Amino acid sequence: MSDLVRVSISLEASLAAELDRLVETSRYENRSEYVRDLIREQLVSEEWEQGREVLGTITLIYDHHQGGLSDKLNALQHDHHANVLASTHVHLDHGTCAEMIMLRGKPEILRELTDGMRKLKGVLHAAFALSSTGKTLQRGGHRHA
Repeated sequence: MSDLVRVSISLEASLAAELDRLVETSRYENRSEYVRDLIREQLVSEEWEQGREVLGTITLIYDHHQGGLSDKLNALQHDHHANVLASTHVHLDHGTCAEMIMLRGKPEILRELTDGMRKLKGVLHAAFALSSTGKTLQRGGHRHA
């Protein structure tokens, strides 16, 4: 049996209209799913702010022909072997590579690794995505498909 609780909120008409627009443009089926995901997003943000163990993903785009860059990127991953869960390397064209690296650990360590990679000569772009181990989110309930 579900442990759902019905919650009622009051919004100005213009804000309610914006909520409906956001729900529709984000392709959610209803307001409840949209609001649940907003809450989950805030929970993930709190995990990061409080320094809990988290997940993160670095996406790198870099110049394959930059001398020594691949070795430096590999060395940084080896230096953080306890935090690197997996990496995927893709050849975008003759000279450009993409690499996605999944990480687990304390936020400051994951940011340090990202910054170390980002500032290497030949790295064209580095994006860092925040995520969660799911522990806090499970306490808040599971998402139903």
